[in-house]
Amino acid sequence: MAIKIKPLADRVVVEPDVAEEKTAGGIIIPDTAKEKPQKGKVVAAGKGTKDDPITVKVGDAVLYGKYAGTEIALNGGEYIIMRESDIFAIV
Repeated sequence: MAIKIKPLADRVVVEPDVAEEKTAGGIIIPDTAKEKPQKGKVVAAGKGTKDDPITVKVGDAVLYGKYAGTEIALNGGEYIIMRESDIFAIV
C-alpha cells in the first residue's frame, strides 16, 4: 500500500522490518525483550538539497542506527522518518 507522505529535503521514510518472534533455537521472545529492528525498506524519499542529492530510492532495503529518526504511525502502519545521513548502508 502506498503511503501519502512526501518528506522534505534530505529526509526519508523507512518501514522497519518486523522484530523477531522466536530465536533460532525456537525460544519465543517476549515483547519486553525484543530488539528494535535496524533494517527496513524505504517507502518515500525527499529530493535532497542543492549540494547533496538523495542517493537512496523507494524500495531500497537499508540499515540504520538503533536510535535514528522519529517513529510515526500513519494509515495503520509504523514508520520512521529520518535524515539520509542516519542510514548506514543499502543492502
